[in-house]
Amino acid sequence: MPLPDFDAFGNRLRKMDKHIGKWARRKDITCYRIYDADLPRFPLAIDRYEQYLHVAEYKRDHGLDEETYRLWKSGCIQTMAEVLEIPPARLFFKERAPQKGKSQYEKQDEQHRHIIVQENGLRFLVNLVDYLDTGLFLDHRPTREQVREAAAGKRVLNLFAYTGSFTVYAAAGGASATDTIDLSNTYLRWAERNMELNGFHGGEHGYIRADVKAWLQQPVQQVYDIIVLDPPTFSNSKSMEDVLDVQRDHPALINACLKRLSAEGVLYFSTNFRKFKLEPEQLNTQNIKDITAATIPKDFRNPKIHYCWLIQH
Repeated sequence: MPLPDFDAFGNRLRKMDKHIGKWARRKDITCYRIYDADLPRFPLAIDRYEQYLHVAEYKRDHGLDEETYRLWKSGCIQTMAEVLEIPPARLFFKERAPQKGKSQYEKQDEQHRHIIVQENGLRFLVNLVDYLDTGLFLDHRPTREQVREAAAGKRVLNLFAYTGSFTVYAAAGGASATDTIDLSNTYLRWAERNMELNGFHGGEHGYIRADVKAWLQQPVQQVYDIIVLDPPTFSNSKSMEDVLDVQRDHPALINACLKRLSAEGVLYFSTNFRKFKLEPEQLNTQNIKDITAATIPKDFRNPKIHYCWLIQH
């Protein structure tokens, strides 16, 4: 199979960078998606992190032999570097295969290259090298904004917290207390560093290493006004007591969160599982609002990048 037309790829990149870049500057956003597999022969997700590019290739049967694929990849990198005016040394290219369990969070490399980026006046550490995911899920930018707007004087719980970006937004919105829970010590430390980067450090901000699924089965010790529940699609970490499957387990997870939600509290539940189906008849509330459309930002043109619901008593 011959190489595709790099001029068409370059033209599309130039058009999208101008269009999305103008919107991002107006919104004071410096980390955003420029391109998302817009052309079939270029199945890439291209994200700008200020003066860096993070590029993920979607795993597809491209029909290219090894040498032609090498030339294709080299041509992509050269086109991106030229059109987007990013030095190749600041361009990080990864393969995004379908992920199972903890593999989606495992190291791709061991260079420990962190940079600090800004989002809506807040600062975050991202790692563009060592993991497939960078530490900041750009598609949840509007959801984080909703949490910040609602957080004043509230007690906030962030479950499956990853690097704690929702916690940072909650603290910035004036939350009276936060608890950040994740099974990974690495991500909990990362979350704490993100909080400290923004001047949030004190006893009112707790960091708990726990298997969230098991933690939610414990007796209720504390209720919260805002709970963020954004579980992985699937996880079978050795540290977990049980396998997590978001489709199977979401009713039990949501119902356990409702037990910890104050009378007027709100639960944000989201998932990136493309085939997900909410099962409202299994939930202990009928106060469920699909807010997906309001939480997908302009730079993400795939309406199935995630699903999100606002759930209350």
